Amino acid sequence: MNTHLHDMSPLIDMTRRHATGPVRRAHPVYVDLLPPCNNACPAGEDIQAWLGLAQAGRYRQAWETLVRDNPLPAVHGRVCYHPCENACNRAELDAPVGVHAVERFLGDLATAEGWTFEIDADPSSKRVLVIGAGPSGLSAAYQLTRMGHTVEIHEAGPLAGGMMHFGIPAYRLPRADLMREIQRIEAMGVKIVLNHRVEDVESEMTLGQFDAAFIAIGADVSKHVDIPARDAVRVLDAVSMLHDVGLHDVGTGEAPLLGRRVIVYGGGNTAMDAARTARRLGAEEALIVYRRDRAHMPAHGFEADEALEEGIKIKWLTTIKEIVGPNLTVEMMALDAEGRPQPTGQFETLTADAVVLALGQATDSGFLRRVPGVAFGADGAVVVDANMMTGYPGLFAGGDAIAGEKSVTISVGHGKKAARHIDAWLREVHYEASPKAPIVTFEMLHLPVYSDADPSLQRTLEAARRISGFDEVLSGLDAKAARYEAQRCLSCGNCFECDNCFAACPETAILRLGPTHGYRIDLDLCTGCAVCVEQCPCHAMAMVPERPVAAGAVP
Repeated sequence: MNTHLHDMSPLIDMTRRHATGPVRRAHPVYVDLLPPCNNACPAGEDIQAWLGLAQAGRYRQAWETLVRDNPLPAVHGRVCYHPCENACNRAELDAPVGVHAVERFLGDLATAEGWTFEIDADPSSKRVLVIGAGPSGLSAAYQLTRMGHTVEIHEAGPLAGGMMHFGIPAYRLPRADLMREIQRIEAMGVKIVLNHRVEDVESEMTLGQFDAAFIAIGADVSKHVDIPARDAVRVLDAVSMLHDVGLHDVGTGEAPLLGRRVIVYGGGNTAMDAARTARRLGAEEALIVYRRDRAHMPAHGFEADEALEEGIKIKWLTTIKEIVGPNLTVEMMALDAEGRPQPTGQFETLTADAVVLALGQATDSGFLRRVPGVAFGADGAVVVDANMMTGYPGLFAGGDAIAGEKSVTISVGHGKKAARHIDAWLREVHYEASPKAPIVTFEMLHLPVYSDADPSLQRTLEAARRISGFDEVLSGLDAKAARYEAQRCLSCGNCFECDNCFAACPETAILRLGPTHGYRIDLDLCTGCAVCVEQCPCHAMAMVPERPVAAGAVP
């Protein structure tokens, strides 16, 4: 896979007559197009580039390429919902490349080998405050430090990681793996101040002599719904429950006591995590109640599958109307033509020892309301402009603090984007992202009709063993399997030097430039037959029309 391709044609007069034939009307050029995996990654990773290095066994370089965009590969290899794989062209051939598995391998290898981050720039003398040590704050701090700025994170909680630590269960993200990646960021010079809740942003910036600040607080406030309740069983919200479990993991709190039968109300990923956690805390039965059907649930399909594997039951098209003691009155729902749930008037009684509400999260942004110029949208989301800056000069925001979809990977992408704009603001310049190249679709590829590269499989812990504790459910790949999986990449839109064009050219017009340097087309020999383009499996070549000959010029 070549990331340094050479198109020499712009340096040559491309309108000329071939010595033995008619005027050539078009000629081939090498192109760098956008693979769909890169385009789909919320963190903006150059996935194809680091997969190319991994498939060559150049793991250190692959990791260094990856962490230019994302400093938490071991985390993302475990918790990212990998939209890159949903977009992967290989899915049309057999199965997507297991990008997340290779990313996890590289992250774990970096920890095992003790690889460290490098700072790219000289010290700038500028200081930046980051409020919140979750994925967005850590990402911004990492990128800004690489740019030469001094960064300090102020975190309200007792541990860095935010919802990665207190919202994602340990069976998905072991705490030791999370903390090792955070410690690598600290080792590069990022200062993290724990148990420090920011109440007055302007004073905080003044006292700390910060030149800019980034708001990276998480969505750690549960949304509630009015359910009539009399002498109800224990009712708690999923965020608080998972937070308490996270504190218990590090020995600073008590795990919640839920009883034998637990009902979780909601249909998102947090609901699945809450029900699976309840089982691990000793509940004999865990039932998820959700008002819509599976096709309309916000949770990812594999999350529901894993919950069902662990014996959790899901009662679709059901809503809670009232709680009296241990009894819950629920109403059956029916979907209308638009897929919205409508009441049916049919009721049922369920019993539970505890009810966990998993109805979504919002951001507690109230402390920002005293900052002049800061505006708010729905659910307390902070309003930012295209540069991710609020109405207060030098105050930026991202991640869960602003409106939009929320995930660890989206937050990391926001942190990187904000860092670029903060850096530009500090240097009194304007940052403009480079325009994206066209995306390569499966139909644009020239692939064989068969496939002989089945995906690598990650082992999963047996369901019976899962509910006995918080051991990690999904295992990683070893070096051999990770390299094989990386080699399944089709290198969509970018040359990987397969030599198909070189071998196919009937005029020997294509010249090798050496490993990683691609090819050059000798236009004195090229007839424009397009055989090379038709033989390129990854659409890294295209035919372009000849420029017309100027009047009086010699063809």
